Amino acid sequence: MLSAVNQQAEIEGLKSGMRLADAHALFPALRVHQADEEADRQSLLRLALWCGRFTPWTAPNGTDGLVLDITGCAHLFGGEEALMAELVGALVGLGFEARLGLADTAAAAWACARFADDPVTILPVDGTATALAPFPVEGLDLNKDAAMVLRRMGLSTIGALYDIPRTSLGRRFRTTKEGETVLERLDRALGRISEPLSPLMPQPQYLRRMAFSEPLMLRDGLEAALRHLAAELTQALDRDHKGARRYTLWCYRVDGGIEQRPISLARSSHDPEHLLRLFAERLDDIDAGFGIDVVTLHASRIETTINDQLSLTRGGRARDGVDRLVDRLINRLGTAAVIRPQPVESHLPERACRRVPPDIAEDTAWSDHMPPERQARPFRLFMRPEAIEVMAEVPDGPPLIFTWRRVTRRVAHAAGPERIAPEWWTTPVEPDEALRDYYQVEDTAGRRYWLFRAGLYQDSATKSPPSWYVHGLDG
Repeated sequence: MLSAVNQQAEIEGLKSGMRLADAHALFPALRVHQADEEADRQSLLRLALWCGRFTPWTAPNGTDGLVLDITGCAHLFGGEEALMAELVGALVGLGFEARLGLADTAAAAWACARFADDPVTILPVDGTATALAPFPVEGLDLNKDAAMVLRRMGLSTIGALYDIPRTSLGRRFRTTKEGETVLERLDRALGRISEPLSPLMPQPQYLRRMAFSEPLMLRDGLEAALRHLAAELTQALDRDHKGARRYTLWCYRVDGGIEQRPISLARSSHDPEHLLRLFAERLDDIDAGFGIDVVTLHASRIETTINDQLSLTRGGRARDGVDRLVDRLINRLGTAAVIRPQPVESHLPERACRRVPPDIAEDTAWSDHMPPERQARPFRLFMRPEAIEVMAEVPDGPPLIFTWRRVTRRVAHAAGPERIAPEWWTTPVEPDEALRDYYQVEDTAGRRYWLFRAGLYQDSATKSPPSWYVHGLDG
């Protein structure tokens, strides 16, 4: 079976779905290749990404088409006709035969691309109904059964459906759903109802684009283009009092290749020099191929920026220096390799902190309202408390001597206890989970430890005796 044919084969009378033997009978010199659906899907996906040079809103459409939303983009090319001409020329240059349709709705554009007489069709604004009227009903993207039912009723064109009562048309089909599908496709084509469309990539809130008459081949030209785009993009962000935490450089090659280089920031920024320093480390491995003729810079994860004067209360220049260092580490090592601690609303030390990527927004709601005594924690906290043997002057008092890792240590000073009970309001309390009494102790050698006793001696009559643990070191 023929899965796809080019324009020359169509001229010879061949069509998709035809048996190969019948095709050879009509045209003995036919050249055929084994169809590879997965390779076709990947090729269409790459082509959709490459069409991002014309608009950031692109997506595959079926198995043989693309949908592009060029709203707000046509003026960059000198109008809709110029954009369509450039798109056709670019596709032909890549070796593709293409038919293009431009309309107010995606469904109408789909019909124009497949059923219009001209390979490039642009419908006038508000002229969709008149232009679609002579198209066959298959232009509504109907299945074969629905199209056959309509043709048996004598409704062979889209225009023939305009004056048919909707209720009577729906009753002509075997099921109500089939009739509703036909009416829905008609309403979408005419713009009576909105058509849900999903772009291939998330749409950037800020974007700048540059096209070149002569493709860029060297890094110096790419750096100059990036500097120009970064200046324009950050000016727009600054004007709106915004900053971005992710920037992406897209390089579109004349041979259909795409080079993408993203950078992530710990805090939103619109500093062009900082962006250029981060991108400088990502440009070395860009393959220009036969040249880069379009470059775009996208900004996403937009946040409202705080007045620079307000940052003086949080460290000012020191904080900026740390942020820039973190940004360089993120883009050199990857986001997963750089982490920072974040307070968690929990009294248990091992649950009071978690590791998060540096680009996660800082949550100070809990840490700003923590009681001062809760903030005193050892410099080093063990992942798991380690058991020790303790000798105390009184059962529920601080230790005098303890043995840890086979070394006996004598306590010189002790402070505490700080009692922490199980968090029964967040998670069920395990049977062996007991309240803890924490002590800060210093041995005769000047080493400081954070110890706790799990349980009370007064409960040892009904439960197992309390256990002692070292949970951290301080100094």
